[in-house]
Amino acid sequence: MVPALWLVWRLRRVAFPAGGDLWRLAVMGALGMGGYLACAWVASAHVPSGLVALLAACSPLFVALGEAWGGRRLPRLGWLGLFLGWLGVATLGLLRSADGLEATEAWGIGLTLFGAFLQAAGVLAYAPARARMDPWAANLGQTAVATVVLVVLATLFGGALPVSASPAVAWGMVYSCLVVGMAGYALFFVVIGRFGASNAAALQLLAPPVAVLMGWALLGERLAWGDLLGGAITLAGLLLMFRAR
Repeated sequence: MVPALWLVWRLRRVAFPAGGDLWRLAVMGALGMGGYLACAWVASAHVPSGLVALLAACSPLFVALGEAWGGRRLPRLGWLGLFLGWLGVATLGLLRSADGLEATEAWGIGLTLFGAFLQAAGVLAYAPARARMDPWAANLGQTAVATVVLVVLATLFGGALPVSASPAVAWGMVYSCLVVGMAGYALFFVVIGRFGASNAAALQLLAPPVAVLMGWALLGERLAWGDLLGGAITLAGLLLMFRAR
């Protein structure tokens, strides 16, 4: 994916970030893309992908907390949304525990939440430089850094590399690189530049219902009623946060 992004960047003839902006972009790539994707992929082996998407939507909650901690005033409606968001996560975890939470499920849930935290940390680090960066240059920089991080993690913990892949897996990887990686992250940088870090992160609340539907329709996954209840409370909180801003 990096060579394709490099080609797009060269064709656009825009400057590449330098100085402090380059370091902010490096943090975004290492945490917001590399760390987040590593956690999400590993978690998907232990819990349904729809549940991973629901919990990954907690990233806007971490972004809002980070901005509040940094001195940005959060309206009362935003605090209510923040409370509901965390209440939804707590509800999901408690109901899962009541039904008999296996160790692997607990690991997957915790890893997903940690990945959401890493993504929020990357977004907060990048946000001050958002007006000065071209979306495609930013995408190239963060992807290059994330590639190094993921290669290191795969070498240390990933085991042997696969030697073959079915056509479905190959096409899935191509789709992930071109549509999710290139186009999706470029659009994400555009939204951050126009609407700010919190609003861009809050728009991720669209991802969980889509992921749940795709997991049900394509993978035969089924979420428990506690997952849906906790996810609904969390999404309601995110909607209030977005409306407050």
